[in-house]
Amino acid sequence: MNNLINKKNLLLDLDGTVYQDLESVFGQVSKLMTKYISEKLSVDLKKAKELQTNYFYKYNTSLNGLMIHHDIPPKEFLKYVHDIDLSFMKKDLVLREELENLDMRKLIFTNGSTDHAKNVLSHLGIDDLFENIFDITDAEYQPKPEPKAFDLMTEKFDLDPSETIYIEDIAKNLSIGKERGCTTVWLINNEEWGKMESDKDYIDYKIENLSLFLKELRLLKSN
Repeated sequence: MNNLINKKNLLLDLDGTVYQDLESVFGQVSKLMTKYISEKLSVDLKKAKELQTNYFYKYNTSLNGLMIHHDIPPKEFLKYVHDIDLSFMKKDLVLREELENLDMRKLIFTNGSTDHAKNVLSHLGIDDLFENIFDITDAEYQPKPEPKAFDLMTEKFDLDPSETIYIEDIAKNLSIGKERGCTTVWLINNEEWGKMESDKDYIDYKIENLSLFLKELRLLKSN
């Protein structure tokens, strides 16, 4: 890990990375997506779920497919599907301590909305530790791992990829990061979508726990 000592930027995905209980969050989001599609396209819930799933796999987000094929208004969609209850989410004091004591820029790169990111980070008690958020609107609705999304993100953040550690739970999203010069880190998980392409050589490190990795990084930098 010695090549990480001089890195200045910590670029984190949001969902599935800063917290791991995806089902409790995306179970809610997914149901709202299905309901929205059903009502908007006048199809039953089964057909709506089928479209939602197919578009996700084909276009990296369900929204992208809905915009391409049905001209769905993205801001309305994002507001609707992220109106969820996060009261179950507890403050992550361990993660907060590690982020707080790590002398790096801390940034969020998400395919979700900024409002959703702020909501999650606030419930985790770490919202004040991040300098900025790049969301799907900033990406002009081009989801990760589209090169345009990554390039717009580096422009907004004035980010030098060669000085950046990029952490994701979806392995294939790291491909463009590696191509642009980031050091890439995959947070190991068993989600079908997350582990797809996790054996590729564009992944530099594989970790099981974000807070532990940040602690190791902090100790490495302090020596």
